[in-house]
Amino acid sequence: MNVKSPSLRLATLLAAGVLVAGCETTSHQQQQTAVGTGVGAAVGAGLGALIGDSSSAALIGAGIGALAGGVAGYNWDAIRGNVQAAGASDMGVDVSEQPDGSLKVNLPSTVSFATDSYQINSQLYPVLNAVAQSLNQNPELRAHIVGHTDSTGQLAYNQTLSENRARSVSNYLTRQGVAAGRLTTEGRGPNDPIASNDTAAGRAENRRVEIYLYRPQ
Repeated sequence: MNVKSPSLRLATLLAAGVLVAGCETTSHQQQQTAVGTGVGAAVGAGLGALIGDSSSAALIGAGIGALAGGVAGYNWDAIRGNVQAAGASDMGVDVSEQPDGSLKVNLPSTVSFATDSYQINSQLYPVLNAVAQSLNQNPELRAHIVGHTDSTGQLAYNQTLSENRARSVSNYLTRQGVAAGRLTTEGRGPNDPIASNDTAAGRAENRRVEIYLYRPQ
């Protein structure tokens, strides 16, 4: 790896800018915002520089920091608790804060969609209702929804399926009262696996939809 590449130098400068901004910030809330904003953009751009220079690559990794134009610091405790109280843990739905300051709700294939389908399983409704309620109660928040597949089958088919699944989740949230303008969707097909596609268990992990809740800068 050429550590002196322009992309990596740019990522390093971004990260350095975050540290300077954090040192010059005076109040605790401002510090949270600076860290949430800068780390989201710098981590996303930094990993993008290591992967490649495309704009989509810059969004891989920490989540949606670069896409959101910066993510402000946020206290996710209440929202995390609401989603978990809706049965998330019992269904294997993971709710976790990300390095860029967003909150990721990971919807695994076992509870979200049937094979080759983008119709949401009804057992997932309580969790999605909790997400929608949280968005409605916190109008400053936004959500970015990302669909994923495993590597089985044709790439073009998987890409379309991942996009349709992300849109299905977005459409469900809008039916629960969330303004469509607060939601964005993306399909990554099999291009962002979190496990090996060589095993059935790994492929099951890769088939998922992720909801990133975030507060824009």
